[in-house]
Amino acid sequence: MPSLRAFLSFITRSFFLITIAVCAMAASGFADGTRTWEQSKFEDLSKGTATGVALRSSGGMELAPSFKLFYSTPSTYIWAIAADQDGNVYVATGSPARVYRVTPDGHATIIFEPQELQVQTLEVGPRGVIYAATAPDGKVYKIEHKLGEKAGKSKPENKLESKAPEKDAPKDPAKPTLDPSWTSSEYFAPGTKYIWDLVLDKSGNLYVATGDHGEIYKVTPKREHSIFFKSDETHIRVLALDAQSNLIAGTDGSGLIYRISPAGEGFVLYSTPKKEITALALDRDGNIYAAGVGEKRTSAAASPANVSAAMLSMAANATPAAGPQTPGMTMTMAPTAPQASAFPFPGGGGASGGSDVYRIAPDGSPSRVWTSHEDIVYALAFDSHGQLLAGTGNRGHVFAILGQDDFSDLLKAPASQVTGFAKAPGGGLYAASSNLGKIFLLGPSPENEGAYESDVFDARIFSRWGRVEFRGAGNVDLFVRSGNVDNPDRNWSPWKPVNLSKESEMAVPPARYAQWKAVLHAGTAPPSVDTVTLNYLPKNVAPEIEDVSVQVGVRYQPLPKSAALNLSPDMSGAAGIHFESPTPSNHDRDAIGVKWNAHDDNDDQLVYALYYRGDGETRWLLLKDNLTDKAYSFDASLLPDGGYTVKVVASDAPSHSPGEALTSTKESRRFEVDTTPPRIQNLTASLEGAQIRVRFRADDGFSTIKRAEYSIDAGDWKYVEPVGQLSDAKSEDYDFKVDAGKDTSSEHVVVVRVYDKYDNMGAAKTLLK
Repeated sequence: MPSLRAFLSFITRSFFLITIAVCAMAASGFADGTRTWEQSKFEDLSKGTATGVALRSSGGMELAPSFKLFYSTPSTYIWAIAADQDGNVYVATGSPARVYRVTPDGHATIIFEPQELQVQTLEVGPRGVIYAATAPDGKVYKIEHKLGEKAGKSKPENKLESKAPEKDAPKDPAKPTLDPSWTSSEYFAPGTKYIWDLVLDKSGNLYVATGDHGEIYKVTPKREHSIFFKSDETHIRVLALDAQSNLIAGTDGSGLIYRISPAGEGFVLYSTPKKEITALALDRDGNIYAAGVGEKRTSAAASPANVSAAMLSMAANATPAAGPQTPGMTMTMAPTAPQASAFPFPGGGGASGGSDVYRIAPDGSPSRVWTSHEDIVYALAFDSHGQLLAGTGNRGHVFAILGQDDFSDLLKAPASQVTGFAKAPGGGLYAASSNLGKIFLLGPSPENEGAYESDVFDARIFSRWGRVEFRGAGNVDLFVRSGNVDNPDRNWSPWKPVNLSKESEMAVPPARYAQWKAVLHAGTAPPSVDTVTLNYLPKNVAPEIEDVSVQVGVRYQPLPKSAALNLSPDMSGAAGIHFESPTPSNHDRDAIGVKWNAHDDNDDQLVYALYYRGDGETRWLLLKDNLTDKAYSFDASLLPDGGYTVKVVASDAPSHSPGEALTSTKESRRFEVDTTPPRIQNLTASLEGAQIRVRFRADDGFSTIKRAEYSIDAGDWKYVEPVGQLSDAKSEDYDFKVDAGKDTSSEHVVVVRVYDKYDNMGAAKTLLK
């Protein structure tokens, strides 16, 4: 039964490998003649470099929305931004902790500078009042403009406003200064370390989302406060208000999304598969969008207080002028898991599992609309066209989520995280980033021009480059270049324009590597690139045979024809992808097995011929040709006893026109064939007293005598040494005595057998009377 199971297992594996191979062959075809490098899929295009170009998940690219640097803060982290009706944007930062006010013309001032380490979130209220929450030991401050006083003449009333610059300190006009016309006062202190979010309703009530105990506080315009809602989750992370004045809240711990009525009655709309909700956005139709990050865990995790203490220490030691940090060094861990912290980037650099964006329809039904295994969503917002935008880290990308798994990779900010959005004048959006803390203006209109550089394509072989096949629309310029090193900056050919109106060849020199670039120009028809295909012809190179091995006593089973083919499909330049079934073999002492390894850099289909030559001979004799397997076996009796060498000739003829094929050869190591058993001569047995004396001679025509054995009267076989004891010649003499037993008058049958080096056996017997 074990042998039957092994056979069935082999058949199953072989069928699986054959199926994969045939499917790959049908999809890609054999890799002979002209080949193509096509790029249209999002997965391929995302390997290139896009500047002002958005990549569509459905494939292709188009101009991205305009994206310009609006203001660069001296702070390392921006946790939140908010804008007022006049287009002024307020920026909550850390390292150092400040609130900046940046006017639409880009002029920035500091309006609040607390002693805490972070300004975590803020909210713009009526009449220009700003509410800002700090961490740790969270407090809410009210920041107001001193009406009727000219900026620069009033001294700060609250020590928390600023550490005023020294009188003799030099002034840098590029750095924002503290605006003395703003004053701040402590508005509410909930007594918790974490204040994650603030939201104002139409009546001026301020809702405060806190950590530690998962509480939402309600603070009235008269500063009367109470616990509005308490969750069994550790942190209430984000807040939003719907059209019916219900409070939408996302948590950290179980990734819950609550809908809380104006009376404070909570209902779980959805328990997401993720552990933490990092952002919320509501559209005009009543759909709720929520971003979830981090994997839920059942094991005990580090306490938020301990994790946050480490994060706060990092923030305290950070310098305003610090450059971009690696994701592992940003303050990006989540509160209830060792690898993720809620402070200050929940689910940040160490979070596993990527991000999901969920939509909860007005009827309460949830669905996942977007997912990423790499990007962590920190912010959600709608642009003026109603598209949902997601700001992510730790690659600094902004995505437009258009529908179920339908999205565009709009842009990459020159920062690690995109952490917030706010409305900007003219229908645009302000976008905030961290590492470093910058404000960008994301316009409602596309860029006037965008460029995309593909990744470097490796043809693996010196190749001639032919035509470019282009599918797109609008005003697009296409360029190509080639080179023989994998770095285009190391003396490649210059960019050469491609005339898309004619079927002309690329004017680049033959080389191993190539790259293309598209420049999209705004015009009457929106420009787009759907597919770019480069045709090329690799220079044919001879196959290579790595080794040839010969095993006497092994028989290889031929593979099914479809699996025996050298299936090395052109996988759009993917190197080293081969589908080959292992050659089954079994022991057969009457067979000789030859096996070899070979490949072709062109991925051409190969055929093989097998030759042999004996010792002292000069002519190679054909053993078998037109082989597609990389193994062959034959009967050892076909060859007389002697020493031989096998030669394998590999040819790529099936993939080329007659006369253009190339071949290569490889010889095996010398091996010996011996199928003839030794001969036993002059076997005699005589009785000498109580002993039987046996004498004989063993001869072999090719190999040395390995061992000899004897048996008396059908007894056990026993080893016997030759005369001289050393068995190292083709002819050996044997002379030995054994006890005859008590009955010396009986007949005795003496049998001897001899083995040569290759275990061929010769036997003989004699009768002693």
